[in-house]
Amino acid sequence: MRSLRSGLIARRSWTCIQCRALSSSAGANVRKPKNNLPDAPARTRFAPSPTGYLHLGSLRTALFNYLLAKRTGGQFLLRIEDTDQKRTIPGAEQRLYDDLRWAGLHWDEGPVVGGPYGPYRQSERTALYRTHADELISNGHAYRCFCSSERLDSFARHRSQAGLPSGYDRKCADISAEESEDRASKGESHVVRLKVEGYPMFKDLVYGKTGQNKTNSSKLDLIDRVYDDPILLKSDGHPTYHLANVVDDHCMKITHVIRGTEWMPSTPMHMALYNAFKWTPPQFGHVPLLVDKSGQKLSKRNADIDLSSFKDQQGIFAATLVNFAALLGWSHSQKSDVFSLEELEQIFNLKITRGNTVVAFEKLWFLQKAHAQRFAATGGPQFDEMANRVCAAVEESHSMDNLTSILQGRTLFEYIAPLLHADAKTYTTAEEFTKRNSTFFTSQLDRPSYTPTASSASTEAPTVPMQALHTAAAALTLVPPAHWTIETHRANITSYDGSDAVTIPSETADVVNPDKIFKKELYHYLRWALSASAPGPGIPEIMTILGQEETLRRIQDAKALTQSLVPQTGRRVPKGEKKLQEDKSWMGTLAPQT
Repeated sequence: MRSLRSGLIARRSWTCIQCRALSSSAGANVRKPKNNLPDAPARTRFAPSPTGYLHLGSLRTALFNYLLAKRTGGQFLLRIEDTDQKRTIPGAEQRLYDDLRWAGLHWDEGPVVGGPYGPYRQSERTALYRTHADELISNGHAYRCFCSSERLDSFARHRSQAGLPSGYDRKCADISAEESEDRASKGESHVVRLKVEGYPMFKDLVYGKTGQNKTNSSKLDLIDRVYDDPILLKSDGHPTYHLANVVDDHCMKITHVIRGTEWMPSTPMHMALYNAFKWTPPQFGHVPLLVDKSGQKLSKRNADIDLSSFKDQQGIFAATLVNFAALLGWSHSQKSDVFSLEELEQIFNLKITRGNTVVAFEKLWFLQKAHAQRFAATGGPQFDEMANRVCAAVEESHSMDNLTSILQGRTLFEYIAPLLHADAKTYTTAEEFTKRNSTFFTSQLDRPSYTPTASSASTEAPTVPMQALHTAAAALTLVPPAHWTIETHRANITSYDGSDAVTIPSETADVVNPDKIFKKELYHYLRWALSASAPGPGIPEIMTILGQEETLRRIQDAKALTQSLVPQTGRRVPKGEKKLQEDKSWMGTLAPQT
């Protein structure tokens, strides 16, 4: 979440030759690493800057660090890197906390919760950075640079016009310790530079051994000798990102750092700092960049990937977004891609892919439906949250007065919960779910004209008389209220035999199953009658959700609309109606006992 901020000259970002080489080819001199997890518990950290909000890429970084810590029985730390006070956004820090908690990524140490290596805001650790910068000065690994910004600007411009790479001529490196101390004590403006002796190679958890193992030898050109000596402490006394990052990771005993490949060019310089301090560096793992389908990097300034866009505007579940983020550049051997955070904690490994990762948002919606089904199957707070979202969407788009006759004393939550159980596989957002199932929230259905599945005008196709459908639909409502359940309706529809009502041309009589023809037409008619032919849950589920009174009313309305399709003479009585009149055996255990 932080851009490269160390500067060789004022208002100009510094990039060493090693970094520039890695920028153009992050995989140069790469050897494929092993994907084993560490043997000891990992201490990882997520270190965002409150200069922006959490986005998809930073969520993935936080998640991978969190999962590695949890998988190994270690600790996950949160550190706020707020040294860039000018760019800090008011309220951004609190929102970072809220977003991480929403995603379920609770930190073991950090702001709010505390810990043994605090404070966990860099703005509260300035004295520590100065102490370590002084240590490097005293042992010869750093020096004070008193060059004015005007001199550095002129030097850089002169080299740029000559087509030469940027660098610093170490004009101040030979100032004696006494003079340097005296000038600094008198308040003369200066920065502190690292005196780089070399940029070592390092072993990356994803890319293996990488880097170019270059020394910072002087580079002779027609103008001057230049060196890649990055600034560690700025003229205002605040550290650059690189010094603060290395000091904090060491002092907080971080063992593993997982971050985006955009930080790979900085890692050799970080390794040089560790060497200067004679500290053991953490293990680094760089994860691939996130790109769109055209190969362009997803910008953290793109509102579409801001967490608020996902959770507040699109209504994505936290479980869905965490699952989606985990799959961006990480591979696994499980049979399904659908994981809860708890499941990810148990199976996470360092099998992270190399190369850019294309973000396909179709996968996000697939996972949203999958998690909706999980919530519906398991219940609990996540299901309640989903149901409450739908309740809010219904109240926003429908008049509650019109719902009174349908609810029949039930609360809206009690009405919507079984609808979600029946149709969770289609859930994307509460608004879309409400729109898809709009026929459940109105008593006035806008039914199209009824069209049979097989045209009665054709003499070659089996036909089902409308009277037989009326009879069957009415018969299915003759269920005691105590037995008005999905199981009862499913059993009754299955057992109802309307085959005798089907008219089958003689030439096809031997190959057509009349009961199957009747059932198909009955389902077709009932969906038209109960939901105006809208897609959605099965007929038994629809009847149960609507309730007996509303189901009966809709079937009566449908009968009235199709009465003109019933012949006035020559009506045949189907087997189903005969059974209804004679023994009601189609009702199974619900049949009256004699």
